[in-house]
Amino acid sequence: MRTTRALAAAGAAVAVLGLAAPTAVARDGMNVRPSNIVALPSVIARGGQLTVTVDDCPAGGHMTSEAFPNTTLTPVPGTNGTSRGTATVNRDARTGSHSITVNCSGQTLTNPAAFTVIGGVQGGVGGSSSTGATPTDMAIGGGLVAAALIGGGVFWMRRRTERRI
Repeated sequence: MRTTRALAAAGAAVAVLGLAAPTAVARDGMNVRPSNIVALPSVIARGGQLTVTVDDCPAGGHMTSEAFPNTTLTPVPGTNGTSRGTATVNRDARTGSHSITVNCSGQTLTNPAAFTVIGGVQGGVGGSSSTGATPTDMAIGGGLVAAALIGGGVFWMRRRTERRI
């Protein structure tokens, strides 16, 4: 369900970017401000790679966020002023919405809710995000094992007495 929503959001963002790209025209002699910060995918797990596209940033620049280190934006050839960069989200980034601040030729722009970091489960034993079994879990598991042993013993003893008849 989450994957479907993430794909739908990513598709919508690509459509918006595709429609907005022709409007990103460099203005001769004017100080161009960066615009239209798009982060794809818009929902990402910790440690994932995020591609950020910025319009009206013809010379490139850099982008920053609390979720990833300072990353370089490079101009995309033939796009009339669009720059792009790829950042890796920190493994200890907090879950939730994060902003991206872009600096292009001394001009800055911030997208306050550019992408969302989701918390993944901890890999390993059981794949659970909890720290371990609680005493209640242990009691339930122990009770089930004891019931299986008793039931198996009764079944085995019954089968054994049937052979002697």
